Amino acid sequence: MAEVVIVANAAEAGHLAADAIVRLIARKPTAVLGLATGSTPLSTYAALAERAAASAKLPGTKISGAKISGTNISGAETLDLSRVRGFALDEYLGLPPGHPQSYRTVITREVVEPLGLTPTNIHVPNGSAEAAATAGDDYERAIVAAGGIDLQILGIGTDGHIGFNEPGSSFASLTRVKTLTEQTRRDNARFFETPDAVPMHCVTQGLGTILRARHLVLLAYGPAKAAAVAAAVEGPLTASQPASVIQLHAHATVIVDEQAAAALANADYYRHAWQNRPSWQQL
Repeated sequence: MAEVVIVANAAEAGHLAADAIVRLIARKPTAVLGLATGSTPLSTYAALAERAAASAKLPGTKISGAKISGTNISGAETLDLSRVRGFALDEYLGLPPGHPQSYRTVITREVVEPLGLTPTNIHVPNGSAEAAATAGDDYERAIVAAGGIDLQILGIGTDGHIGFNEPGSSFASLTRVKTLTEQTRRDNARFFETPDAVPMHCVTQGLGTILRARHLVLLAYGPAKAAAVAAAVEGPLTASQPASVIQLHAHATVIVDEQAAAALANADYYRHAWQNRPSWQQL
């Protein structure tokens, strides 16, 4: 089963997820991250940017035992993100280059620039209409060539989608073009001038692609996500709830706030397990 961690708010969740990423980069400076977009991962990116900025003030030193952004990062080297590589989960199909809501633009604005990542190390599916027939296969080859994704950040939609794998997606699916549901388009309309401006199609990593990542970190906040979180963690394994695929993963971590945890039947156990975890256990 997935490890479920219930926290007070998105800021605390962001620091926990950033802890896992910092430890990964300390072990592997060329780590490959799977990058989600939307509002959910922003607290994680903000916490990671704070760590990078703080460690930059400590050239040639360790931050062993230092308290940075409210979290002790024991034994981690000064944080250098310049060699980190990344693959976005998805991209809208057909938006013009430079569109403010294309995920290439969003990843650059919200991840690459604040974290000081090397732009050429960060990949996003090709969302041009002309490349639609080959974009999925090309992206799969690029992920494999990079050695696979070490840690995949995930959000979850109100209908249980992860990436843009809508209900009914195959658990074996790879990166491909998908048609978005009207619910997903409504949920994303807040980022566009009008609901009709939300693209109808996207290129998304498949559920099978996501399962190949070595560590999944799924984040969810707010009451609107409670039913989807419960279905993903405790419900049946079903393509009708795409996020339930995390039940098949050997190292999946779900970090949620109290509101998103409200429908979990075993919430008390998850709190108990986290509070009494072994001293060596980390996310």
